[in-house]
Amino acid sequence: MDLFVRSWAALRAAVAELPDQDFARPSGCAGWLVRDLVCHLVIDAQDVLITLATPDDGEATVDAVTYWNLQDAPPTGDDPLDALTVRLAAAYQDPGLLRFHLDDIGSAAGRAAVLADPAARVSTQDQVLTAADYLTAYVLEWTLHHLDLAAHLPAVPPPPAEGLARARSLLEEIAGALFPAALTDTDALLLGTGRRPPTEAQRTELGSLTDRLPLHLG
Repeated sequence: MDLFVRSWAALRAAVAELPDQDFARPSGCAGWLVRDLVCHLVIDAQDVLITLATPDDGEATVDAVTYWNLQDAPPTGDDPLDALTVRLAAAYQDPGLLRFHLDDIGSAAGRAAVLADPAARVSTQDQVLTAADYLTAYVLEWTLHHLDLAAHLPAVPPPPAEGLARARSLLEEIAGALFPAALTDTDALLLGTGRRPPTEAQRTELGSLTDRLPLHLG
């Protein structure tokens, strides 16, 4: 729970420090500008608030690892929600408004996470899981998107080291295999999710795992 809060706070702080012109720069999400990514974070924060306010008495059907679905291919931008995100982001026009909205609803999501009962079961996307597992899954989400934010903006500070380590361990559990110890947590996450192609040396390090990558999380 605490790691969710720290990862989310670091990502929001990084967005808060962006100069206006950086919102029109590319992000690490293919086809998305930084403003599109930030708008997606607003929607994510809304999802966190909705899910934590949706209790469920049923047995858990997924955990922090099985919460994720593996897709056959990366997003193409044709998904209606992806297209809506881009249009919504453009509608803000003033980056300050988008920055303010993320801070406003993002702060509320962070407070809701602090107040949540870790053992309470919640429902989202027709699945049931504990609040702790749900928020743990989002450590991976926040960390990957923090890397997306910084992809073409070298001045953006990196995600917290403990968030990188936990996100890596989650991705390894999803993959059912460990990434080579020689890879940094950042490299493991970028290579593992297809955000960066491996070099020849990294292909050698990855060995047979190369054929199972990238993992397209949905």
